[in-house]
Amino acid sequence: MAQNRARKRRVELKCSRPPRFSGNVQMDEDTHYNKVEDVVGSHVEDAVTFWAQSISRNKDIMKISGSLSEACPHANSVFGNLDPRKIYGGLFSEDKCWYRCKVLKIISDEKCLVRYIDYGNAEILNRSDIVEIPLDLQFSSVAKKYRLWGLQIPSGQELTQFDQAKKATTMDLTKHLESTLKTCVGTRMKNLATKVEILKETRYVSINLHFGNDLSDAIQVLDEECFITPASLNELERIWTEYNLAQEKIQTCQNVNEGTILIAKRNELQQELKLAVEVFILEVDELPLNKRLKTLQDLSASLKAVYGQAKEGTNSEEILKKFYDWKCGKREEFTSVRSETDVSLQHLVAWFQNTLKAFDLSVEESLTSEDTIGNIDEILEKTESNICKELEISMVEQGDADKEIVLNTYNQVLQKIHSEEKLIAMVQSKYKDSIEFKKIIECLDKSPNVDHLLSIKKTLKSLKAQLRWKLVEKNNLEESDEYDGSQIEKIKQDITQLRSSVFQEVYHEREEYEKLNSLVHKWFPELPLLYPEIGLPNYMNSGGLLTMSLERDLLDAEPMKELSSKRPLVCSEVNGQLILLKGYSVDVDTEARVIQRAAIYHRAWREAKEESGLLPLIFLFLCKSDPMAYLMVPYYPRANLSAIQTSVPLTSEEALKVMKGVAQGLHTLHKADIIHGSLHQNNVFALNREQGIVGDFDFTKSVSQRASVNMMVGDLSLIPPELKMGKPASPSSDLYAYGCLLLWLSVQSQEFEKNEDGIPKVDQFHLDDNVKSLLCSLIYCRSSITAEQVLNSECFLQPKGKSTPNSEKDTEYTQYKEEEELKMENLDKYKKNAKNSEANFE
Repeated sequence: MAQNRARKRRVELKCSRPPRFSGNVQMDEDTHYNKVEDVVGSHVEDAVTFWAQSISRNKDIMKISGSLSEACPHANSVFGNLDPRKIYGGLFSEDKCWYRCKVLKIISDEKCLVRYIDYGNAEILNRSDIVEIPLDLQFSSVAKKYRLWGLQIPSGQELTQFDQAKKATTMDLTKHLESTLKTCVGTRMKNLATKVEILKETRYVSINLHFGNDLSDAIQVLDEECFITPASLNELERIWTEYNLAQEKIQTCQNVNEGTILIAKRNELQQELKLAVEVFILEVDELPLNKRLKTLQDLSASLKAVYGQAKEGTNSEEILKKFYDWKCGKREEFTSVRSETDVSLQHLVAWFQNTLKAFDLSVEESLTSEDTIGNIDEILEKTESNICKELEISMVEQGDADKEIVLNTYNQVLQKIHSEEKLIAMVQSKYKDSIEFKKIIECLDKSPNVDHLLSIKKTLKSLKAQLRWKLVEKNNLEESDEYDGSQIEKIKQDITQLRSSVFQEVYHEREEYEKLNSLVHKWFPELPLLYPEIGLPNYMNSGGLLTMSLERDLLDAEPMKELSSKRPLVCSEVNGQLILLKGYSVDVDTEARVIQRAAIYHRAWREAKEESGLLPLIFLFLCKSDPMAYLMVPYYPRANLSAIQTSVPLTSEEALKVMKGVAQGLHTLHKADIIHGSLHQNNVFALNREQGIVGDFDFTKSVSQRASVNMMVGDLSLIPPELKMGKPASPSSDLYAYGCLLLWLSVQSQEFEKNEDGIPKVDQFHLDDNVKSLLCSLIYCRSSITAEQVLNSECFLQPKGKSTPNSEKDTEYTQYKEEEELKMENLDKYKKNAKNSEANFE
């Protein structure tokens, strides 16, 4: 057999061990002398070494070949480390048939040197051409290695004569083997039938991935049914752009006469826009937008299921052209190979039909063996070659170059899909705006009516006048000599009712302002210009917080002397809710800054409201008689951390619940680019000992002024070292104060050890690992952590087991609540008695 060939070609050759051979024979694997054996030479290694098979193993060779042809095409390619002791199946490069092999050497990650153990020859194979074979094929080799006994190749001698002899012998062996194999019709036809069966299955299986047929179909769908921009859209956008520009000019206008001219021009454009909207709606109604969008979504999903996530890239028609050229070339090659396979199989079928006549005794026509049998070897060889070639094209994976072309095309197709989806989404958005415009067009023909707001203001004015009169009447009665308790009680009830009515109308006023504010932003920017008396800009600039309808004197407010060390604080009740009025002394400049800072805070709260983690601001109003601004907020008596920790400290689980809410508050502020700068135990609240919220700050001060106040928790400063060194406040400094508060709650009354910078040492305390990890991040590595990351910290996310009831703590807290309620009740009685005593004394 020729070197590097594994074809099943044989020649009968009598090789003998000594003493029977002219030049005795020695076998490498084992040594058995005085034995004669008939063998078939299968591979010549050099001038004195060759591989041969025992004639008695002929049936084994046929059986192995048939088993391999059935098992290997469906077997898994090898991966990982290859075992040199194990037997694999190898796809021989010359005839594309499977033979048993062992790995001699790993050449690279992709290539291995193997020896075909039943023939003796070796070659380098790709890993993809080496497969696992069943256990019933894991037995010793058929071929064995022999050397001519007593002969050796002299060291350094010229090998030309040996090589020539070897080549001559190989050629003779090859010719003899080929002629011999032609007689092995059963084995050859069985192998051929197996490959034809595999080919049938392969032809039924889609090969879209190989030739990108799915991508071609997708491109066809995108090209033939491509959604194009509606013809009326360009005109609509032109008019809408002019309309929006006219609205902006009205919004910035300060002169009523000039504004009137601008409004007239806007109204003309409004009529043009009305016509353009109607045309656009009619055109879009005829388009199958939803159906096309569904098609694109399904197409995108099906391609992603095959090719995975797409990569971003530049849009290039050159990529699609390259794909088409590649696809045409592959299709042409495949069509040619398939055609050749079909032709060769037809020739084989025709040969069988002619052969039937030759062996049919009833056929009178005389046929010679040359006419029927002569060309069968050529037909079989051609058929086998064509089938193997088609199977290789159909089943072998694409190369790197082919994969790159296909994936680049896939990225382009997905970009086209997304581009068309965006266009459809834009048209749908314009359609939605057009429908909304069409619905409101009747109202746009005339300016909105502010009469309802003016009516509310008029009602408020009347109610406040009545309330003032009742207050005066009450004071007069209390100071008169003829004190009538029942009459005063009736007046107090009237005052309570009037206060409730005032606040009810204030809330109605806010609702009406909100409606007008929405109209200003969408359709009527001229409202502040046309109706300056309603004060709409004040409402808009304050985010809906500022009201001109509230006055300090109208509230039944009690001074909070214990909380008024920095600014006047009074407590009152509005609609059953305790509220706190914070008074700020302001001048012209300070007033504007207070409104601006409070408005930014209020907008941040309004984004999430109860989920914001912030103390809400109810109203902001200005005092008419004094340079004071009052901020109305909810009042939570003794709910700040300082008061709670002094009375009944939070448990570790309660502390974590509360501080999670505080982290949410800081996240809300930082997301709105607000630095608190004044986070401490007195303005962090624990509602019901579980909901933590962050209190507001002094709106008269800048963030640097707020952060410069040295607040302490225990003997621990809440100011981070960088602020002491003169650096500006930042979200990081808020998180340092947050970390110190969390540490204070976690260790309670334990003393702090601090380094030379005043930073507490966390390791000295026995804390939960997740809590300790978070504290280290907050206190030592704040530059790398955000409030959002704190919120998602493990100590807040991990499920907590049901806590063991602490009866002593619960009893203590219940007693504390009862005492507080008794204090509030006694305080109310004291106030009432004090007023009655005053009246009686008078």
